[in-house]
Amino acid sequence: MKLKLMITAAAFATVMAAGAARAAEPVVGVSWSNFQEERWKTDEAAIKKALAAAGAKYISADAQSSASKQLSDVEALIAQGANALIILAQDSDAIAPAIAKAEAEGIPVVGYDRLIEIPYAYYITFDNKEVGRMQAAEVQKLAPKGNYLFIKGSSADPNADFLFSGQMEVLKPAIDKGDIKNVGEAYTDSWLPANAQKNTEQFLTANNNKVDAVVASNDGTAGGAVAALAAQGLAGSVPVSGQDADFAALNRIALGTQTVSVWKDSRELGKRAAEIALQLAKGTDPKSIEGTATFSGGPKKVPMNSTFLKPVPITKDNLGVIIEAGWVPKATVCQGVKPGTVKACD
Repeated sequence: MKLKLMITAAAFATVMAAGAARAAEPVVGVSWSNFQEERWKTDEAAIKKALAAAGAKYISADAQSSASKQLSDVEALIAQGANALIILAQDSDAIAPAIAKAEAEGIPVVGYDRLIEIPYAYYITFDNKEVGRMQAAEVQKLAPKGNYLFIKGSSADPNADFLFSGQMEVLKPAIDKGDIKNVGEAYTDSWLPANAQKNTEQFLTANNNKVDAVVASNDGTAGGAVAALAAQGLAGSVPVSGQDADFAALNRIALGTQTVSVWKDSRELGKRAAEIALQLAKGTDPKSIEGTATFSGGPKKVPMNSTFLKPVPITKDNLGVIIEAGWVPKATVCQGVKPGTVKACD
């Protein structure tokens, strides 16, 4: 009887220990603004990999470009037991109630790639002004003079203005001299390619197709712009910028219809975001996290604990870099490319 009780007690202790272990398992909830964009699947894989390596659980929700849905998504992630949150904000201001709820419950928040200008939210991204500078510089090499279109990002995303600011730093001297003329500038609602295409079509019509360059702020908007240019027989003759190194964009670069995609290695961004979220969940002081700097360059000039990673411009000349890095298969980049026209595809 005594032996039976001892065995029962031991078994109970084992069950309790296993339950405690499960309860102690870190859970990181990720709220995506719109998971339909190709880019975010790479980010998610990196986040999942880093969390799995740390013995943490991944849960997520897709706001499907709805700011209101994202608020309920965050509440749901918290209800599912998230110890930390990574949020790619659909609207940097509308997300504020979700951040307040997380703070009230002591759940740390990492603002992912897009600024949430609230001090409680740790900010991790690439240097977006530098991305804008790179975009403008590569386009200007091919079109030092002429009529420029600026297909910006979402007005609800501070990154759109960071990018445009960087673009203007490079192009303003030429604009002031009259070498470059801004003949069309518009935000792209929700960063949707269809909206970018519509804006580009309207600008082409307004300017009788006399457009010499398109500074598009990401690869999705670049794709929309290229589609509009193609409809007018202009694809390949008008330089177009982008960012994110989407596979389709890299193929457009090889084919000559897009000039540059600024590569932000989201494998590294996702990995660092996951690591930072776990450190914050353990109670680590944000300022003591390796690589943390204070950023106060947002619209409201609020000091933020931040980590910035370095971007790389990818053009036809250095496509091999991104293929060799294992980001994209050579066959994907080089699909439809004529032999001997692109070094990376030979």
